[in-house]
Amino acid sequence: MSRKSFREGIRMAMADAMREDEKVVLIGEDLRGGKGGTNPDPTVEAFGGVFGVTQGLWTEFGDDRVIDTPITESAILGMAAGAATTGLRPVAELMFMDFFGVAYDMIYNQAAKFRYMFGGKATTPLVVRGIIGAGVGAAAQHSNSPYNLFTSTAGVKVVVPSNAYDARGLLLQSIRDDDPVIFCEHKAIYDMKTEVPDEPYTIPLGIANYTRQGTDVTIVALGNLVNTANTVADKLAKEGISVEVVDPRTTSPLDEEGILESVASTGRAVVADESAARCGFGHDVTALIATQAFDSLLAPVQLIVPPHSPVPFSTPLEQAWVPGVERIEAAVRKVMEV
Repeated sequence: MSRKSFREGIRMAMADAMREDEKVVLIGEDLRGGKGGTNPDPTVEAFGGVFGVTQGLWTEFGDDRVIDTPITESAILGMAAGAATTGLRPVAELMFMDFFGVAYDMIYNQAAKFRYMFGGKATTPLVVRGIIGAGVGAAAQHSNSPYNLFTSTAGVKVVVPSNAYDARGLLLQSIRDDDPVIFCEHKAIYDMKTEVPDEPYTIPLGIANYTRQGTDVTIVALGNLVNTANTVADKLAKEGISVEVVDPRTTSPLDEEGILESVASTGRAVVADESAARCGFGHDVTALIATQAFDSLLAPVQLIVPPHSPVPFSTPLEQAWVPGVERIEAAVRKVMEV
């Protein structure tokens, strides 16, 4: 076991899947090139996408299985959805998940419904990878976290890992899955390292992870906010406030039992979410707790979300926009007052 970055964990999972199954193919723009253009020598691999996630895969697997496409998201997902129905297992990259809008029909009205419309006789083993998240100065069109919209779409599964270990295990499981999976990668943690086994492994979808154990307050968070919540938990532990952090890891399926069990044991809940100020994933979890764990609550649930505005490009404004340590800590202290 060695320490690997978040991007390395994702790359390892794709390599694992491609080595074990020749039907796994990668489809997307700049899978070989990116970050300043492709290498002028067609026999040499370039950067491997804007964040270097797919670097090295073209060298090992070649043009037939690592397919660079034009800049047209509708064609990428249309090709991938069609390929999945023929028996391939495509992993399509949208680059920034913000761009899903021009290709949403292929997910929402096509891939998500194939199994249902054809009476279970058709499967769509498709994974759609995309970058999410604010906090790195990527501005309004490259910083959203729209996993809440995918979560509301019946027929797709949604994964939002918070570290390299989870990313590798969840992605390999997603590629093996026979249903469409939306795999969201927070750009702020691509360089964050975690202990990752050398051999392939999988993590089941729909099983939450308790990243901190506690008895006073439960924080439910996703993606990079899990790491923020861990920071808050470690800080407050020094003051004698015991915080439990629950990382659902997948929003659909959602480990409702795991969340409710934690809240029942602590009696207090804070939900931190980056997806939306209205109708977001955090609102869904807050409603779950309020309706199914009400008798366990010692204080009202606190919900921490961004303002209802596009993500600012200005660094100070963006830092204020993203739910941070200060807001989550303040919410924990508020529920502890009761």
